[in-house]
Amino acid sequence: MNYAQIRKYDIANGPGVRTTIFLTGCTLNCKNCFNKEYQNFNFGSVFDEKAFDEIIDCLNDDNIRGLSVLGGEPFDNLDGLNDLIKNVRERSEKDIWVYSGYTFEELVQKDGAMDVLKNIDVLVDGRFVEDLKDLKLKFRGSSNQRIIDMKRTLDEGKILLMDKYMKED
Repeated sequence: MNYAQIRKYDIANGPGVRTTIFLTGCTLNCKNCFNKEYQNFNFGSVFDEKAFDEIIDCLNDDNIRGLSVLGGEPFDNLDGLNDLIKNVRERSEKDIWVYSGYTFEELVQKDGAMDVLKNIDVLVDGRFVEDLKDLKLKFRGSSNQRIIDMKRTLDEGKILLMDKYMKED
């Protein structure tokens, strides 16, 4: 698994100040993707122990609320993503958001994706759709995308959204 960057302080990809990692590699090819160069699986650096330690160091900062994982497409790097999420869970109490162009319904059909979904707090799902782009939306680029409360969704067996983030500013 490769990554393009780790941002220690990010306020655009989830609530509060967050640490964000951008994984590379994506097969979805959404029109006008904001990270087109990140679609290449060979772009960036190999995610290794040094990169993981950097993330944990960031998450140990009291000013950081949590980790956000974007791409590329995180779920196109399923083995590496699963290892990252499990290891963060073991070493941090901070919340974890994962952004995916796949919908929740598609992910539950994908072998191994449930191992990730059960260990994250929030899934922002759905492909970016240029015609539905809305700059007033919080933490998502187009209105078809959903901000899903994963703990409640899995506990109750139905998709439950984080309503406070689904409204326009």
